[in-house]
Amino acid sequence: MGYPTKVQLIQRKASEQWYVNFPAALAQAMEFSKGETVEWVIQDRDTLCLKRAERGRIKKVGRRAKKKR
Repeated sequence: MGYPTKVQLIQRKASEQWYVNFPAALAQAMEFSKGETVEWVIQDRDTLCLKRAERGRIKKVGRRAKKKR
C-alpha cells in the first residue's frame, strides 16, 4: 500500500527549503527514533530512496533509542 504525500516548498528572501513529510504509520513501521540520521539516495528520476545512515549503531531500549558505546 502506498502513502501519497505532497512536496512542500518554503520560499524565503534568500533561500528556499523543500519538505517531504511521511505518515506516522510509516515511521512506526520502520521503528524510527527521534533524531535518527537518514540519507536520501537518488536511484533515478522517479525513485528517491530514504536509507538509514547508521542502523547498526543504534540499540533500541524501551521507547527510546540509545547509541552503543
